[in-house]
Amino acid sequence: MTEKRAITIARGDGIGPEIMDATLKILEQAGAQIDPEFIDIGEKVYLEGNSSGIPDHAWESLRRNKVFLKAPITTPQGGGYKSLNVTIRKTLGLFANVRPNVAYPQFIKTKHPEMDLVIIRENEEDLYAGIEHQQTPEVVQCLKLITRPGSEKIIRYAFEYARKNNRKKVTCFTKDNIMKLTDGLFHKVYKEVAQEYPDIETEHWIIDIGMAKIADSPQDFDVIVMPNLYGDIASDVAAQITGSVGLAGSANIGDQFALFEAIHGSAPDIAGKGIANPSGLLNGAIMMLVHIGQPEVAARIHNAWFRTLEDGVYTGDIAKGGASVGTNEFADAVISRLGQLPTTITPIEYKSPEANDESAFSLAPAVKDRAKPEVVRELDGVDVFLFNNDQTPDEIGQALEAVAGPEFNLAVITNRGVKVYPNGFPETFTTDHWRCRFQLNANQNKIENKDIIALLGRIEQAGLDFIKTENLYKFNGELGYSLGQGQ
Repeated sequence: MTEKRAITIARGDGIGPEIMDATLKILEQAGAQIDPEFIDIGEKVYLEGNSSGIPDHAWESLRRNKVFLKAPITTPQGGGYKSLNVTIRKTLGLFANVRPNVAYPQFIKTKHPEMDLVIIRENEEDLYAGIEHQQTPEVVQCLKLITRPGSEKIIRYAFEYARKNNRKKVTCFTKDNIMKLTDGLFHKVYKEVAQEYPDIETEHWIIDIGMAKIADSPQDFDVIVMPNLYGDIASDVAAQITGSVGLAGSANIGDQFALFEAIHGSAPDIAGKGIANPSGLLNGAIMMLVHIGQPEVAARIHNAWFRTLEDGVYTGDIAKGGASVGTNEFADAVISRLGQLPTTITPIEYKSPEANDESAFSLAPAVKDRAKPEVVRELDGVDVFLFNNDQTPDEIGQALEAVAGPEFNLAVITNRGVKVYPNGFPETFTTDHWRCRFQLNANQNKIENKDIIALLGRIEQAGLDFIKTENLYKFNGELGYSLGQGQ
């Protein structure tokens, strides 16, 4: 008999306890060799004064067991509470979010019967870094962080996943026609990594039309890799058009840890009614069983789930007004079909993990060691951000021209990214937040940080309120910053 594997489990909030109990009952009856270790996280912990939603003893359990099955949790609104899901993913290095999206037209009504795609979502970076500031009374900002090693990890993971799972194509979604540096870097790394996988077809879509294609023609995709925010949205859309967002499970994979869950939220509006669909969490648990080396049990449960749907046993979200069963009744229906196979689709099989690889999902090698090229970084100027709700763009520009000094040229002032000085249009809508770009004067060889500090001193003496700076660099002669619209 396989030795039981310790698993950290959170029953969650809202419908979480109901669907977790149903899922664990199915796992137990199917013979899953797991030893559950329960932790409290989520709403209760938040409201006890823990702003992260997870206590120290829970972290200890996660670090000890390294595998986590989690029901949905509720993050209270307001109060500065941080998303627990994001905290766990980033703290434990769960860089890859794997979300299969498969249509089952034999059981569940869908407009896309041939849909079978996997979304690989970057899990740690992008806007989900959560770095936000209110800079003026009218303007807040969120920093979008995309890194080369983070991009390479997730993109390499996507290609490795495709190769190991006999997938033929890896598609990349970005918005690099607008965000030329951040999304541009992700796309650039995708093209670099793709050259190492000549056996796999590649393509790139701009995120907006790519999302439209998922909604219209999901059967045209196989594996899709994308940055964090796009992946969050796209994976929910894809799950819903399979027939129900309540069906989809999710794996969050890192080099040392793994988290498995449903993709939906805690649905407090139906909590306690006994009508929630446990299928999403159950499918996450099936992925977990494959991960920990119990593929036969995973297949036993998955095929029983297929047979349950094939026999027309549905929870309310799938029945859509027809005859339906509750959460516990659905779990009992799956249990009663353990050992049975579906007859209208091919039964599923899972392979045992390789001897030297505990996880069928831990596929990505570490970011490859590469000879780091020589990079010449030159300071080319500085963006100085001002708070000013009293003066016109021309008045601000003239005041800054007077303090630019010999080192700098005031190249442009933008408001919300649009040029307003020099030669701005009076029709342009402005707020109290101004980006003032100072660049190296043509008659100067170089500038240093001390020159920027001196410039800020002159700006302050002129009675202008600077709130932030961003240095402008060239890397090997290429601009490391975007131009302002209209510059």
